[in-house]
Order: sequence, then structure tokens, then C-alpha cells
Amino acid sequence: MPRVDTVKTWGLAALLGASAINHLRNPAFYYPVVPPSLCSDKGDKRGVMTRHQWVLASAAPEALAVAGLLIPRTRKVTAIATTIMFVGFTAGHVSALRRAIGPEGTAASKRIHAIRLPLQIPLIAWAWSVRKA
Repeated sequence: MPRVDTVKTWGLAALLGASAINHLRNPAFYYPVVPPSLCSDKGDKRGVMTRHQWVLASAAPEALAVAGLLIPRTRKVTAIATTIMFVGFTAGHVSALRRAIGPEGTAASKRIHAIRLPLQIPLIAWAWSVRKA
């Protein structure tokens, strides 16, 4: 029977790999999570990339995390970096929920983002726990 630490590590790597692939295959799924203030195509002069470019770029750290988690010598630092990445993504989920609750939001977007935001908590905890694996 595999060790729990091994299952946790490989499971997180698989999730991140699937997410990275999904960012490339279905970028529109992630558009709502990118805060408009970061997007040059949403009229904000501070934006440095389009929403589409942000989504595609965010696949890179997830793909790198897969490799880092599966290499024992880099696992701890990668797990810490992945935890920080998930914490950072939480800001996007908060922004998406705020917009969904606002006047432009729909009932479906409220439900979706009300579910997506709290899912960050177990993801953060999972990534943090892998640093000891």
C-alpha cells in the first residue's frame, strides 16, 4: 500500500497538471477569476496582459509545480511556492465572487464563485502539507 505522503504528493501533482492543461484547453473557464484591474483588455491602464494571456501564463507555474513536487530534492520548496500560489489565486476568487454578487452577476455565477472560493482553503492546506512529504 502506498504511503499517505506519496499519495498526497502525486495527487496534488496530478491536480496541478490537469489544471495546467485545462488552462490551455479551456481558458474561458478561468476568465472570471482574473481581476479586471490586471487586464489590459478591460480598460484598466495598469493591466499588463489581456485576460487570455493571464490565464495562459498561469498554466506555467502549475506545470512547473508538477515537476517540482515529483522531484524529492525540490519538493519542500515547491510545496511552499505552491501554497503561496494558491494564496495568491484566492485574491482572484474573492474578486470573482464580489463581481458575481454585484449588479452584473448572475445566479449561476454567484453559485459557482461561492463554491470556488472556499475550495482554496483545502488546496492551500494540501499544498502546505506536502512540504513534509
